[in-house]
Amino acid sequence: MSLIKFLTSKTLLKQILLAVVAVFVLSFVLLKWLNVSTNHGNFETVPDLKGKSINVAQVELEDNNLVMKIQDSANYNPDYPKFSVIEQEPLAGTKVKEDRKIYITLNPSGYRKMIIPNGLIDKTFRQVKPNLEALGFKIGKITYVNNIGKDMVLKLSHKGKTIESGDKLAKTSVIDFELGNGNRP
Repeated sequence: MSLIKFLTSKTLLKQILLAVVAVFVLSFVLLKWLNVSTNHGNFETVPDLKGKSINVAQVELEDNNLVMKIQDSANYNPDYPKFSVIEQEPLAGTKVKEDRKIYITLNPSGYRKMIIPNGLIDKTFRQVKPNLEALGFKIGKITYVNNIGKDMVLKLSHKGKTIESGDKLAKTSVIDFELGNGNRP
């Protein structure tokens, strides 16, 4: 049988027609199955969880058929209560599918403790101040005592207690300074 006769035969045309029909039927069935199995068109709205406790957030997400995943706590934010939600992903109001994971970030119980660095004593206030501010501490009361080193840091204290190198204080703690006034004792 020659190639041209084969290409124009009824048998080949029937097979091509059957293959095209099979592809259309299979595609139709597959698309209908996908619509049913993926709940096409059914969405849940993500609730606003910011500022809510972890228990309240858990209940709200379960009511909306969503799953809560807690990410590592962020830096302490004093505008929110301890252990409350400060961030969420996806954002509130977003339409998502059922059983979607909602990632939340919690507010820790307080500011992180920072270590007082070595070598702050016997340096000038101008050298020490930026180091402490960069760590998140606040500058408190400055008192001067008789010492030949003008503006030299003689003592650091927090709430009346002397601070030594290596001590830990919460970030944003207020540190008081005792500096030399440049006069001989």
